[in-house]
Amino acid sequence: MLLLFGGCAVKEYRTSEPKLVTLKTKLLRFNDVGFIRRGGDAVQAELFSAGQAVERIEINHLVCVTAGCMGKSAFNADYLYAGYPDDLLQNVLTGRPIFGGAERVATGEGFEQRLAGEGYDILYCVGAGQISFKDRANDILIKIRDLPETRQ
Repeated sequence: MLLLFGGCAVKEYRTSEPKLVTLKTKLLRFNDVGFIRRGGDAVQAELFSAGQAVERIEINHLVCVTAGCMGKSAFNADYLYAGYPDDLLQNVLTGRPIFGGAERVATGEGFEQRLAGEGYDILYCVGAGQISFKDRANDILIKIRDLPETRQ
């Protein structure tokens, strides 16, 4: 019971970075500014549209969205693809390797993973202020980019 209530409790995040976020999944469609916050293994993506918060995704032991909290496997089945590892979205939001680092190839500014299996066809790239995850088999796109510098 404590895990259920503690899964969506307010967390202390050590970093908070504004990003341009694109999400295209079965249930989420978003392309605007968001904040990616990190603290330990916990990560939060707070998404804004026209200056208003429209969605918050918090991941620690559970995944919490506006609709409620659920296990990582249930989140993947509902929002992404049921065959993904439980930690996939958490790793993508933080730019860490997915699928245990399988097929990881170092690039000049980060790494790339090309993964194909039963039910997925993924190209995942991390580097130079950008994270890009694309699964052609499931029509899923997640992009996280640094905001362009503004000059005054």
